[in-house]
Amino acid sequence: MTTLFWVVVPYVSIAVFVVGHFWRYRYDKFGWTTRSSQLYENRLLRLGSPLFHFGILLVALGHVGGVLIPKSWTEAVGVSETVYHALAVVLGVLAGAMTLAGAAILVYRRRTVGPVFSATTRNDKIMYVLLIGTIVLGLGTTVLGNLTEHPHDYRETVSPWFRSIFYFQPKPELMEVAPLGFQLHALSAWTLVAFWPFSRLVHVFSAPLGYLTRPYIVYRSRDTELGSRAPRRGWERS
Repeated sequence: MTTLFWVVVPYVSIAVFVVGHFWRYRYDKFGWTTRSSQLYENRLLRLGSPLFHFGILLVALGHVGGVLIPKSWTEAVGVSETVYHALAVVLGVLAGAMTLAGAAILVYRRRTVGPVFSATTRNDKIMYVLLIGTIVLGLGTTVLGNLTEHPHDYRETVSPWFRSIFYFQPKPELMEVAPLGFQLHALSAWTLVAFWPFSRLVHVFSAPLGYLTRPYIVYRSRDTELGSRAPRRGWERS
């Protein structure tokens, strides 16, 4: 079971993530979108969307610092474990709270606004469950660990295990000694990664780069009676 959970599952999730995005882009380009519902309701969206997106961005940056950057690197630049832990807890709780607050508003909007609810698919519901579940597990593990005054140093177990996956030298034994909360958070995250290419989350990898190079679009009217003022010299309609 150790090999299944901490070696097989990560590699299968990564493979599905990569191949799934290629398949989605190849066969479903027009579906590569968030399916925006702004036209249906804007007041709650203007509040919930920034909270969620800024919060999830901070969460992602926090994981880069805590999971991808080795502990020895932060110590080498003079960041002690006490300082790092304090920053990680404060910023992590703040980012998690922002993300959950934004997600709660968006889910409430999706459930209570008729047209938005009608546009919600089963795929969307699964995505919300996986995404919010992963965030709750991560935030809950951090908060409970500090409330009990026995926080687990994940940079000694979870972080090196995660990096070992990408070194192709997996160390599943490190996750065996991690608390259950971290284990569930990791499994939930890998499930979300595998589901990602088949959901609206693909919009994370979208960028309107074509707008930078496309030519201007010029609109002209065919109605010579339009306008309340006489045209200036040199601007007469032909």
